[in-house]
Amino acid sequence: MAGSCTTLDLDAFDATREAVETDPSVGQGSFMTVTTWEDGARARTTARSFTIETDEPAPLGGTDAAVDPMELVLAAVGTCLNIGWVTQARKRGIDYRNLEIQVSGNYDLRGYLDIGGETRPGFTDITYTVSVDSDATPEHSPRRQVQDRG
Repeated sequence: MAGSCTTLDLDAFDATREAVETDPSVGQGSFMTVTTWEDGARARTTARSFTIETDEPAPLGGTDAAVDPMELVLAAVGTCLNIGWVTQARKRGIDYRNLEIQVSGNYDLRGYLDIGGETRPGFTDITYTVSVDSDATPEHSPRRQVQDRG
């Protein structure tokens, strides 16, 4: 891993935290995305100035030209966890040599394919595993903190 937790702008984070603590309304907001159908199972989502392409795999009628929307949900979970781990490491003066978060979701296609009417579409569960290699001492290890919480 070539990155560093020290590049996270902790001053901006702390200024935002202080502003929200002083006036909770400053912390209220919303995100919006716009998804536009492109062709077949392909869609394009715009979030601020970013675009994300999605498609379904061939067995579900797509062309497999982009990430599946369900994989995108897993990616969102992984990236949320990632920024949380990096922020906490930066606040504690810890740097990572490697941080990897594997997110998995189980599903039953009967729901999406409307077979039987008893199974809802979507994930039946989502799990994740965090693998971290850091410069933390054993007592300050992020792994130990997670284990101690739980």
